[in-house]
This record gives sequence, C-alpha cells and structure tokens, in this order.
Amino acid sequence: MARLEAVERLTLLGAHPDDIEIAAGGLLLSLNPKTVHYVLLTGSPARLAEARAAAAAFLPGAEITFAFSALPDGRLPAHWAEAKAAVQAAATVPADLVLAPSLYDAHQDHRLLAELAPTAFRDAQILHYEIPKWDGDLGRPNVYVPLTDDVARRKVELLHKCYPSQHARDWWDDEFFLALARLRGAECRRRYAEAFTVSKMTLVVE
Repeated sequence: MARLEAVERLTLLGAHPDDIEIAAGGLLLSLNPKTVHYVLLTGSPARLAEARAAAAAFLPGAEITFAFSALPDGRLPAHWAEAKAAVQAAATVPADLVLAPSLYDAHQDHRLLAELAPTAFRDAQILHYEIPKWDGDLGRPNVYVPLTDDVARRKVELLHKCYPSQHARDWWDDEFFLALARLRGAECRRRYAEAFTVSKMTLVVE
C-alpha cells in the first residue's frame, strides 16, 4: 500500500464547481498539503464562490491559489484551445499529485479535461477521479483511498454546507454520496473509500 503523506503540492482540475469535492472530498480531507492549486474551467460567479468556500473547508491550513475560466458549461470540446491553455497554465505550478476527471467519463467536459491533463503534467502523478451521475459510466478503478467513517460523513456534511445551490437536485443526498463510498470500500476491504484510475505511474527506488 502506498502512502500519501509526502504530498505537499497538490493540483486539482475540475470542469465544474463541486466535481472535485464529490469525487475526491474524502481524499482532500485526508491529505495535508502545503500548497494547492485549484483549477475550474466553468462556473458562474455564484458557483465559483461556492467552490472557494469548499476549497477552504476541505483543505484547512493549505495555501490555496485559484485559476477559474468562464468557459460555457457543457461546451468545452468546442473551446478546446482555451481549455488546453488553462491546463497548460496549471502545469506551470509545481505539483506532487494532480487530480483530474476519469478518462472514461461520459460527460464531454469531464472527458476533455481528463484527456488534456496527461499532455501537460509530465512530472506529477495523476489520479483520475470518478463522478457518479445518471450516465452510468462508472468503471473499474485501480486505486483506492480508504476513508474512516468520520471522514466519509464529514465529506457529505461539507458538500451540503458548501454547495447550497445544488440542494434541489433530485440526486443530491447523503445516500447518493455514501452509497458509492460504501461500494468502493467493499472493493478494498474497508467500510468506505474513494476510487481512482491511474494510467501511468513511475516507481522510484531510493
């Protein structure tokens, strides 16, 4: 089992506000990075304000910088050049670990960002996260981060607190968030977990 204590510089790539926290909020609560670069490609001013609040809540104590691009939601493939430029700019910030959407995500915005991340980040490990949704596109992850009960439930609590604009969605509830965490936990012989995909990894012997 690998350990994440050495992650001091973290870069987070999201297509939309709340993507990162839904997918990896438990991991964020379990890490203790010194610096975080938080990148979103879409979002209204109100939604981006929610993302700022979420970053502060999920990453207390970290020095957080933000890079927001006001590209149109659901239309990122039509704005490939701008999306590529945003990811390239993010890659100029040193990182030990990068979180990006899954390469198998059915949502076009997520998938484009997932495809762009490896083209820009050559010196950092990339974890591709999964976002549960109606598309039914969950795959077979190969990396698991176990979560304690307290962390799993704190994640859900903070999602409710930081993203009030999403409360009216019919899928936004405790069961939705905890169900996937419970399933992924069973897959790695824990109660709760978040799961990721790694397509490329470098092992260093020191």
